Amino acid sequence: MNNLEVAETIATPAISFNASTGRLFINGKSIPENVFDFYTPILSWIDEYSATPTSQTVLELKLEYFNTSSSKRIFDIMKRMEKLAMSDLSKVTIIWYYEEDDEDIYFAGNDYKAILNQKVDFRMVEIDG
Repeated sequence: MNNLEVAETIATPAISFNASTGRLFINGKSIPENVFDFYTPILSWIDEYSATPTSQTVLELKLEYFNTSSSKRIFDIMKRMEKLAMSDLSKVTIIWYYEEDDEDIYFAGNDYKAILNQKVDFRMVEIDG
């Protein structure tokens, strides 16, 4: 399976998904003009990866900002991670980075954490801004 690499733009985050290590990293802002077009290949990649994942999968989200339509797609990614964790094919960890003074990102992370099954190891990590 190929890795997925998408360069960051002013409206979309960098995507770095490594199929052989199970490290999935999303970094930047998510305010794409067409959220469906941007996230569909990402969700498809995760679906393909989930068929034969590594023993441990780590999804790291380091988002500066995301709009409402992106929040739904981010949730779709997390639900796929939850499904993977429930399958027992891979131990899933989600790391949600937030800056100390960024309440929006902090509370969004806590909301996602509260919704997901406990089989997903969801970690909130504070970073310096």
